[in-house]
Amino acid sequence: MHRKMKKLPIGIQTFSEIINNNYIYIDKTEEALDLISNYKYVFLSRPRRFGKSLFLDTLNEIFNGSRDLFKGLHIHDKYDFPVHPVIRISFSGDLRSGAGLKSRLFDILDTNQQELNIKCKRPDVFDSCFAELIKKTCEKYKKGVVILIDEYDKAILDNLDQMDVAGENGEIIKSFYSVMKDCDKYIRFVFLTGVTKFSKTSIFSGLNNITDVSLVPKYGKICGYTHEDLQTSFAGHLKGQDYDKIREWYNGYNFLGPRVYNPFDILLFINNNFQFNNYWFETGTPSFLIKLLKNNCYFLPRLESFDVDENLANTFDIDELSIETILFQSGYLTIKKVKERRSRFIYTLSYPNKETRLSFNDYLLNYFVDRIEKNLVLDNLYDIFETCDMDKLEATLHRLFASIAYNNFSNNYIENYEGFYASVIYAYLASLGLDIIAEDVTVKGRIDLTVIFRDKVYIFEFKMNDEDPLKQIKERCYADKYSDRAVYLIGIVFNKQQRNIQKFIWESK
Repeated sequence: MHRKMKKLPIGIQTFSEIINNNYIYIDKTEEALDLISNYKYVFLSRPRRFGKSLFLDTLNEIFNGSRDLFKGLHIHDKYDFPVHPVIRISFSGDLRSGAGLKSRLFDILDTNQQELNIKCKRPDVFDSCFAELIKKTCEKYKKGVVILIDEYDKAILDNLDQMDVAGENGEIIKSFYSVMKDCDKYIRFVFLTGVTKFSKTSIFSGLNNITDVSLVPKYGKICGYTHEDLQTSFAGHLKGQDYDKIREWYNGYNFLGPRVYNPFDILLFINNNFQFNNYWFETGTPSFLIKLLKNNCYFLPRLESFDVDENLANTFDIDELSIETILFQSGYLTIKKVKERRSRFIYTLSYPNKETRLSFNDYLLNYFVDRIEKNLVLDNLYDIFETCDMDKLEATLHRLFASIAYNNFSNNYIENYEGFYASVIYAYLASLGLDIIAEDVTVKGRIDLTVIFRDKVYIFEFKMNDEDPLKQIKERCYADKYSDRAVYLIGIVFNKQQRNIQKFIWESK
């Protein structure tokens, strides 16, 4: 008899609803059991819409003693399911001011008091009330308290475009979370999720025994779907689909375990009749990120591949915002390689997949030119690389730079920085989905930009002064690396006064 396929859990973050209503559930209870058996304070960082809230709710049901919900799952016959009182903290609503955050904290505390039948003597002082809630709950139920905190950092992240508020909210959160240290004897287990790990928030400096499992290999797939999950649990939904193309578009997130998919992408891809689109990316890209890239004169081609040490990747400092850290922790970049140098780990970061690479650069282009002009240039560029029409390429690039709203950028950024022009060209090419190598390494040097289009290779060299831009390409024999293909050498000189191309020369090999 044919079994009906399980339903897609789109937008469902409640474990009991998924289990009781025949939705697909990817078993994460092996990781859950390991955590609650071996740790007391745990932090997990993952990008948005990666399944953190569902994992938190899974923990909630474990501590509620809901054994029947776990039939057939890893934990069912390996854990006794003792019941523990649970305090749940989740941030939503207006967090755009210190007053808004305090109001939300009072609502959270009031809800937990009602559910646990506890009454604080000082409900108007949030940190005192939280400490009292923990102590009284433990004494009433005669069991250690479990505290589950979802998106602990949201009140800070939502305000990185107004740093005074972000700083104020950071101090409020610091005083709220720090009470857990003094309540340690009343606590059984604490689990926090977030996007970032703030280095100066006392949840980490005060709770010095907290374990960050974000990049612990055995927890690498604690959130997200593996490729094996797609081929088994989702096999019925994906019958006849191109798994290699799905992997290219949506797989690639690496938390030092198996590479995983963002669940949101896969569920929306199936639900939208297998249309490849930027489902996760469209759920929200912060504008402050664009400002950071612009204000720091960031060389966009660098995002194709660069190295950071493990501290930079793991810790977010609100006083010294690191573009690389933000991009990594928020999911726009991921770990491509790990190497050890001088007894420390070095991570090579890059885009996780086609969705983020295309979408991120397309998003950036909206800050350079208007959308209609952008689409016309993109259509032209694709045709040009297909036909090798260099005259049309020169005209299109002229049009591209003529359309930029330069008043959005500082003069210093443009006039003295060839990386600006290279970044704009790179963003266009990357948003087309072309195979791009930034600072392509050869035995004799680095190529500024290499574009591989089917059986053709385009090598770009950019200059800011009136010199032969092809000289370096030819002297260092950059084309030799691609001797098995048709190669086009393209040299471009930019004029900082005209803010456009001064010289465009090319040769074919």
